[in-house]
Parts: sequence; structure tokens; C-alpha cells
Amino acid sequence: MRKILLVDNGSLRPQATLNLRRLARALSRTTGHEVEAASLLHSYKIPAEELEGQKAVSLGPLAEQLAAGGATELVILPFFFGPSQALTRYLPERLAEVQARYPKLGIKVALPLVDSLAPPDLRLAQLLADNVREQMDSLSQPKVVLVDHGSPIPEVTAVRNYLAGQLSVLLSDEASCVTFASMERREGEAYRFNEPLLVDLLASPAMAESEVILAMLFLSPGRHAGEGGDIAEICAQAMANSPGLRVTTTRLAGEHDGILEVLTTRLSEGLVGSPLLLSLPASA
Repeated sequence: MRKILLVDNGSLRPQATLNLRRLARALSRTTGHEVEAASLLHSYKIPAEELEGQKAVSLGPLAEQLAAGGATELVILPFFFGPSQALTRYLPERLAEVQARYPKLGIKVALPLVDSLAPPDLRLAQLLADNVREQMDSLSQPKVVLVDHGSPIPEVTAVRNYLAGQLSVLLSDEASCVTFASMERREGEAYRFNEPLLVDLLASPAMAESEVILAMLFLSPGRHAGEGGDIAEICAQAMANSPGLRVTTTRLAGEHDGILEVLTTRLSEGLVGSPLLLSLPASA
């Protein structure tokens, strides 16, 4: 018996879990396969009354519950842009623990949303461009900044930069420039690849007196990208410090319906077994 799980990192904000569940339901309808939502961390702490009466379940306990109920194969569909440590370190360790208890359980982990080693796929860049165009209104040649959280992993930041390059091509006739920034970074020279930070970029002379649209490379609302979150605070402070600066944010990448098409592709790949981020075959 096969079970399919759409998995994100998790958040203490209920909006993130509700968005993940919305996408899992949509994937179930689109693909004809039942897809359940689960988070790696955090979300299980949210009170049930904030989640329409249904508490969130973490991946580990849910995987064990499904295996105990007779599941023989798990297909994990990551709701991540790139190969974060949550996918490359924590997830394999947690799944190995589950498989040690249920050795007849086979596990496949599909690729994240962006596979920069594959032939160019413009679908994510196109939905980011759609989100930017929604905010353009009567703006003439605004500056566009693709902003993400920031990561300790160069490969994840490389995904952001890869998408920024694609977005620059798609908006070449509509934006005066397309660049990128991180919301935050760890201290130390080893993490300088996250530069520039959004707070510094918005304060730079290059952005003064400008119309700026932030293309939000986030998947679900949370304390960073949600209402009243860190990004909103950074933008408000930047505009207060530079009265000629106007910053508008797009909706999140994960709130665009086009994300379903990419997830459907990754699920199809995961079901046939190639390409995969991880495969843990069942013991004979």
C-alpha cells in the first residue's frame, strides 16, 4: 500500500499548515492520488482550533502511523525550493529511524521544486513574473528584487540566483532591473554568499527614489513572509528612512496556482522512481 505525503519544513503560524493542506487537496484532485500534508517540525505545536479543528502531524509520527497501518511505500513530495539541510540531513535521518522500526517500508523522496541540473524549466520563474505583474499597475519600469529567507547552504542560495536570472529574462521589457536579496544571513565570512541583505539593498543609493517590487520567494505565510512579518517590517523601516522609496510586495510563490503544475511533475517523477532526492528500499 502506497502513501503520498506533501512535506514542508513547518511553521508556528497556522496559515502555513492551512496552505499546505490546501495544496495537498488540490494535488489529490489533479492527480487522482490521495496526498496528505505533513511538516518536518514546529506545526504540531499549533492549537487544533487554529487549524479548523485538526491538529497538524509531524512527518516522523505520521510515517510510523502509516507503516503500522500497513503502508509498504511512502512517497515524500518536498515543498521546498532547493536542497536545504532539512531535506538532505534531517529528513533522511528521521526516515531511517522509521524504517529501522518498519524495515518492510520502502521510501522515495522526490526532488524539490527546482532542479537546476535538469533542462531549463521556466514554470517557477513564470509564476514569479505573474506575481510581479499583478503589482505593476501603472508603474513604469520598476525595480524588481527576488527575495528569499537566506540559507546556510550555498546550493539553496544558488537556486534563488538561478530563478532571478530566469525572471530577469522574462521581465526584460517591463522592469528596469531584476536583482536578488536575502532576508537574513548567518554571521561570518562563510555565509557571505547570501549577500546582499534586503535591508542593505533597500537602503542603497541604487534604490533611492525608486519603485521597487519584491518578488516573494516564499512558499507559505509565516513569521517571515506573513502579514506583519519580518519582510513587512524591513520594508516599512526602509520607506520611513527613505521617503522617496516605495516598496510593494507580491503574493508568495506558493500561493500561485502554477505551483501545482510543478508539484504534479515532481510527484509523477517520484512515483516512477526517477529522478529522486533519496530512495530507501524496503528490506527483503
